[in-house]
Amino acid sequence: MIETSSLHPLSDPLELSDALLKEAGTASPVPDASIRELLTFFREHPHFIVVSHARPDGDAIGSVLAMGEILGQLGCTTNLVLADSAPAIYRSLPGLDRIKFTGVVTGALGAPAILLECDGIERTGIKGLEGRTLINIDHHVSGREFGAINWIDPLASAVAVMVYRIAVAAGVEITPSMATCLYAALLSDTGAFTYPNTTPESFAIAHDLSLRGANPGKIARDLYFASPLSKVRLLGRALDRLEIRGGLAWSWVTLADLDSVGATPEECEGIVGNLIAIDGIEAAFFLREQVDGLIRASIRSKGEFNVALVAEAFHGGGHRNASGCTLPGPMPSAIDALLGQLVESVAGYLSESVHEQGSLLAGTSKT
Repeated sequence: MIETSSLHPLSDPLELSDALLKEAGTASPVPDASIRELLTFFREHPHFIVVSHARPDGDAIGSVLAMGEILGQLGCTTNLVLADSAPAIYRSLPGLDRIKFTGVVTGALGAPAILLECDGIERTGIKGLEGRTLINIDHHVSGREFGAINWIDPLASAVAVMVYRIAVAAGVEITPSMATCLYAALLSDTGAFTYPNTTPESFAIAHDLSLRGANPGKIARDLYFASPLSKVRLLGRALDRLEIRGGLAWSWVTLADLDSVGATPEECEGIVGNLIAIDGIEAAFFLREQVDGLIRASIRSKGEFNVALVAEAFHGGGHRNASGCTLPGPMPSAIDALLGQLVESVAGYLSESVHEQGSLLAGTSKT
């Protein structure tokens, strides 16, 4: 363990940061084989397309922007592309105007594409990636190898962590703008460092990024304390419909709900967090009706209950405690489909937890 109290109070903060990163296993002087392979590939190509998944969240947006900066410092030119617009809370991220929000990649013939936290090109929602050399960088447990180069690390708390490791290994300057994008990505994907995917490495990287120009207070305000009034009203609609069965909670909104409060689909982000935050709830899902008639589901859980398996049953995926999928409509049938997967599973999980706690208490009483 590092004894920070033994360091001289006037020690260079970046020296302390490097020590913390080494303790967390991040600042290794020799990058692992996956990163070495990526850096070799980056230096062999002059232009890249950088994309992430449709309906981008903070990790996707911040990591795409940071990756663009890294490649720029390595002498590459880039096209940064996302299929859907950025939610309002991320629109203050530096360099956002570099991203082209479109469903089609044109030009850049032959340029390789870097896909961040996607399980395939379909997940991007972008046409024009077919036939290109694909670089796959992902941190989801549902990640799969589909690229010419695949780096999948389910233990990374965000894809931003993996992008950060690339920056360190490449020896590029982590500028204030890059630090801001990576910090916002890490903050959002760890739920402000409250989700189970938060690790010592998460805090070590956050510490380093704050020293390199990220402003934690401002980023937190932008992400968590700047909700449009329409989003708050939409949350009210969802809470009015809240249903609970045992340790499971769920709710939903329709296109009519969005229209009535003047909300955008992006403003549905985070609503499911209010459901899983309820005491006694072990799993929750939130459904949103899409223009195409399909239903988008966000699924969350606490502890060891694995909702990634539920999402995968509907061709979705994600993390153990945070996953998503798309189901056919109408809304009642989508709700029934998820209830069919979750009700008994949650009940069984709770029963098993009670049994384990009872066994522990029995063992304690005998000692």
